[in-house]
Amino acid sequence: MIVRRLDDVKTVDWGNGLSRRFLLQADGMGYSMTDTTVRAGTTSRLEYRRHLEACYCIRGTGEVVDSAGTSHRIEPGTFYALDRHDAHFLVAGRDEDLRLVCVFSPALRGDERHSLDPSDFSQY
Repeated sequence: MIVRRLDDVKTVDWGNGLSRRFLLQADGMGYSMTDTTVRAGTTSRLEYRRHLEACYCIRGTGEVVDSAGTSHRIEPGTFYALDRHDAHFLVAGRDEDLRLVCVFSPALRGDERHSLDPSDFSQY
């Protein structure tokens, strides 16, 4: 059994927020679970070429925008899954950080960080 508390997990500044990584590749579960904060007012161009990601919003508001420009509002209780390695924009609302519980498959190593370049999608 694996039991961890927020204060005990690896925390990574991923570029526009913090990722608290509860489960990693070394844990042998085959997937990762993170508690991710996206800083208020930020827009991140993201694409996971080696991972599928599912996210559940627990605080804040924002939107996820696909590469075709279709926007989906995010608020507490919203779930979205990037089931095709989708390139996307993750936009946090202006007034409050966005907080997501995320699952990655396959599992993250734990040291991954985004390279947020306004001209290309960050990937790992």
